[in-house]
Amino acid sequence: ISVTGVQTCALPISLPPLKAVAPFPVGVAAMTGHFDDLAWSELVRTHFDRVTPEWEMKTEAVLTAAGGFDFARPDRLARAAADRGLRVFGHTLIWYAEPHPSFERIGDRAAFARTYGRYVEALAGRWPVDGWDVVNEALDDEGALRDCLWRARLGDDYIPLAFRHARAATQAPLFLNDYDLERRPKKRAGFLRLAERLLKSGAPLTGLGTQTHVPADLEPGAIRATMRDLASLGLPVHISELDVSTKVGALIAFRLNDLLDRQARIVGEAVEAMMGLPEPQRFGITVWGARDRDSWLRRGGEDRGPVRDAPLLFDDEGRPKPAANAFIKAFSPAA
Repeated sequence: ISVTGVQTCALPISLPPLKAVAPFPVGVAAMTGHFDDLAWSELVRTHFDRVTPEWEMKTEAVLTAAGGFDFARPDRLARAAADRGLRVFGHTLIWYAEPHPSFERIGDRAAFARTYGRYVEALAGRWPVDGWDVVNEALDDEGALRDCLWRARLGDDYIPLAFRHARAATQAPLFLNDYDLERRPKKRAGFLRLAERLLKSGAPLTGLGTQTHVPADLEPGAIRATMRDLASLGLPVHISELDVSTKVGALIAFRLNDLLDRQARIVGEAVEAMMGLPEPQRFGITVWGARDRDSWLRRGGEDRGPVRDAPLLFDDEGRPKPAANAFIKAFSPAA
């Protein structure tokens, strides 16, 4: 396996397709440019069932400065996925981090609510998808609702409203999605309370997503505990953005091989936790990138130093890492 600045041994295995081994869908994050890379396309077609647009269906990608729609990029991604036999999982309709200027200019609550509804319905109904992350990252680290433009203008109702408008446009499964549920029990409890409130209110919440962006020093059992708690509501559960960062301060002295072994253990636990759910609740696992060099953790100037982060199942060249092997072996632990 090759990671910038470090060489380790390649796995002496011929890896079967992940999607052929898993009895649930296996997804991967993608952007339109990835489909122009023949090596990426072949890797993804071999191992994955569906793609989640990493950026192309977010507010800043589809709304113009004037507030009109520009669907060129998500349409291209959806076509490229379909051409390769890949299904699409929609991401994301409402996200606190994208208060678009065209919404900020609307001062009247009723007008804001109408525009909000039209926006959600326009996206939710445009593409045939396996499901939607309807509201993404609604909670802060303590499990309370975040302050954001949507909440400031519509109150806490912005969340059930998004689900109702989405359901008006599509019959696809509708998910509440958040991160750090594995490492923050208070946030996980808040996430479950929010989901219970939505269900009691009659909002069409039909699935729960846990992103599972985690470090290689994650405590053993944390993913199992999270999945068990989320499954208690009886809804399908999606590990929606899996990656395991190897750039962890507490593990700075570890050799890369040790970090990759820790990463593999975590990936294996994620698969086992998904398999531990009743079959109707196994919505699937989505990895947040195909190769290490495709990861969001490699962008933005944050990944500096002689060794790059290596958070995914395949290395920079698309070769399987111990984490990919652990994904496979989790289905036959005795092998």
